[in-house]
Amino acid sequence: MVRTTTQGTVEQLAGYLLDRGRDDAISEELPGWLTGSARFRSFAEVHRDKIRKKLRTAADAEALRDVRAELLAARLLLADPSIELAFEAYGSGKVGPDLTVTYRGRRSFNLEVTRLRRVPDATGFGPPLLAKLRQLPPSVPNALLVAIGGRSAEALDVAGATSALRSRADAKDETFFARRGFDGTRGFYERYLRLGGVLVWCEGSVGDARAALWINRSARIPLPERDIRAVLRCLRKDA
Repeated sequence: MVRTTTQGTVEQLAGYLLDRGRDDAISEELPGWLTGSARFRSFAEVHRDKIRKKLRTAADAEALRDVRAELLAARLLLADPSIELAFEAYGSGKVGPDLTVTYRGRRSFNLEVTRLRRVPDATGFGPPLLAKLRQLPPSVPNALLVAIGGRSAEALDVAGATSALRSRADAKDETFFARRGFDGTRGFYERYLRLGGVLVWCEGSVGDARAALWINRSARIPLPERDIRAVLRCLRKDA
């Protein structure tokens, strides 16, 4: 009876979230994720309207893969019973991080999820990093989770990218930052100091190579070390 009830609940929830008759990876995977994790199923139920909107308004296959990365990250984190998640706590459609993480009931931190369609060099990671900095709110710890393809999370040179951006700011390259939506170098540093760290996640890898962590030692509000490392451990486990 329990199994039948769970199956019926999953079918109903999956039917609500997904376009019927659609043939793509997330349509095949999501029912299995819902069945395999009661905590993820509860998360999807609580945030069903937000998730449905994201899935059904994804403009193309790449945008749908972006949403998949967010949901898979949530599923992996919720495998740890000490982690609680909120989805788009700042409001659906508003500028703000995707996930808010609470570990063992302590102070929460934000986790913004993004997916790179290719792995750039340090200079190439600068623009997507700058775009995400504009979504980080003040007065709370913030982290960025970057999903990449390939064989190792170490392939993305976060330290090199941040160093290159800081070198531009130190050289007072006001035009560079103004063209990217910042109030010059001062505006860049105001946002950069809100970033506590970057997690790089490579789903196709195994073990420690699946995820790497870069900490911004200049952050105005640092990430809680134990909490962010709990997230790192979750990302290193098999999906």
